[in-house]
Amino acid sequence: MKLSTYLKDKLYAFIIFIAYIIVLILFLIALKLSSSIIIFITVFTTIIFFIILFYDYFRKRKFYLELLEKLDNLDQKYLLIEMLLEPNFLEGKILYQVLDEVNKNEHDLISELKQKEQDFKEYIELWIHEVKLPLASLTLMNRKDTNTLRELKRIEDDVEQILYYVRCENANNDYLIKEWNLENIVKNVALRNKDDLLALSIDLKVNNCNLKVLTDSKWLEFIINQIVSNSIKYKKDKDSFIEITGKDLENSVTITIYDNGKGISKSDLPRVFKKTFTGENGRGTKATGMGLYLCKELCEKLGHKIEITSCLGEYTKVVITIYKKGFYNLD
Repeated sequence: MKLSTYLKDKLYAFIIFIAYIIVLILFLIALKLSSSIIIFITVFTTIIFFIILFYDYFRKRKFYLELLEKLDNLDQKYLLIEMLLEPNFLEGKILYQVLDEVNKNEHDLISELKQKEQDFKEYIELWIHEVKLPLASLTLMNRKDTNTLRELKRIEDDVEQILYYVRCENANNDYLIKEWNLENIVKNVALRNKDDLLALSIDLKVNNCNLKVLTDSKWLEFIINQIVSNSIKYKKDKDSFIEITGKDLENSVTITIYDNGKGISKSDLPRVFKKTFTGENGRGTKATGMGLYLCKELCEKLGHKIEITSCLGEYTKVVITIYKKGFYNLD
């Protein structure tokens, strides 16, 4: 709070004070007091007025500066009142009480919304698990019908995508980071996609994946599966292949997933990890635009890094970097 702003706000007080001084001087003159006494009384009254004014300014200034500073530094603005001490002037006390009441109301509202969100997530998870049972039965019943199996696989992948999206915000409650064999994770992904790979004549190559990685196998399998599913969806018409290569570096293990499919345009590439973004290749398809978004979100929660490069009509390459034990500060 600037002094000039404060003084402008107190303009009414200056006008009243000036009027008071004029009346006071006229009254003192009417009493036929000497000019020295009149000047003394006038100066003394003016000094007292400015002392009161500046005292009021500095005690309020301290509170409002602290208020604005903490407001700027807080990510969650509704916690502001918990960072402040109650001031010792009336306007500040009123503002403090209002903020305190707003804060309590906000906490109640947030708690209620969180509970509703949690109830909704639990319902969705339960629904997904219920849906998986008939899907599994339909898969067994249609083992010889390749087209039906592929459609069921798409439904299963979409259902699983919903499950991971629901869990994404609370992923830290659902994973366990420890050493896993990358080759086993890649094998599971290959088995999940074998019908599509065979039906579409896509060659899957796996190189140097007998490596230990510090991750959660369930989450990493989902991430790799999403990328492989995209490679299958946007394959070339012939001679298509997907290559998964592991590399053991000094401080990390990298997983490179390369395909010679349709690729991604240069303009779309910076936005592929955005939620619901489908790009040029996804337009006119059944793509939701959530796969790569979830990959990015889950990689960040796991402490991994994911990068993508591509050339339209030639290739797409996704690199997942999994840091070694020292980077997690684990014993």
